[in-house]
Amino acid sequence: MSQIAMSPAEFEQALRAKGAYYHTEHPFHRAMYAGTASRAQIQGWVANRFYYQVSIPLKDAAIMANCPDRDTRREWVQRILDHDGAPGEEGGIEAWLRLAEAVGLPREQLLSQELVLPGVRFAVDAYVNFARRASWQEAASSSLTELFAPQIHQSRLDAWPQHYPWIDASGYDYFRKRLKEARRDVEHGLRITLQHYTTYAAQQRMLEILQFKLDVLWSMLDAMSMAYELDRPPYHTVTQARVWHRGIAL
Repeated sequence: MSQIAMSPAEFEQALRAKGAYYHTEHPFHRAMYAGTASRAQIQGWVANRFYYQVSIPLKDAAIMANCPDRDTRREWVQRILDHDGAPGEEGGIEAWLRLAEAVGLPREQLLSQELVLPGVRFAVDAYVNFARRASWQEAASSSLTELFAPQIHQSRLDAWPQHYPWIDASGYDYFRKRLKEARRDVEHGLRITLQHYTTYAAQQRMLEILQFKLDVLWSMLDAMSMAYELDRPPYHTVTQARVWHRGIAL
């Protein structure tokens, strides 16, 4: 006997319940909000998270490439412009580079990706590759971790200036920018999701996809925690040099 699908309201509630596993609950994130993270840990997070930032437009371009619906593409393309920017308008990637400078990292160092840990690279690449292979609806719905994002951006704006006065205030523009954008993206992504997943099996599939995206974000912080909290970066028993690969296509 087939199981009964959740109503749209019940399905949305199940999606939102996944917020219990959002990466705000990771000890590395908790330390940043509590003001106990070191300068090196903040810098490490900014440098590694940059790889996620520059990969978001690739993910969104993959979704658009797989989407035959013109109206969806015309709405979704705004996400790429939000990050890459448009003529006469800076995007989120540029704002993140200014955040890097605000925490004491040269933008050239971020652009070189030399600080990106392999665990972070593997997690982010898995997400982009999922978006390339999945149906456009599944890939679009995987972005719904944004349901929990406005709170995380506001928390940074509230806590970081108080705990880390050494960070130049100009670096917070990215978080301010994403407050509005994330809410808009949630509305669009949720509309696609509630319309597309109407059977029990499909809804369970979507909850698994959302958990996969949560796993990606959590795994990124696991890698950073090993490197910057436990002082056990890759190959620490062999060398202190950053010998790990830097983006070779596999």
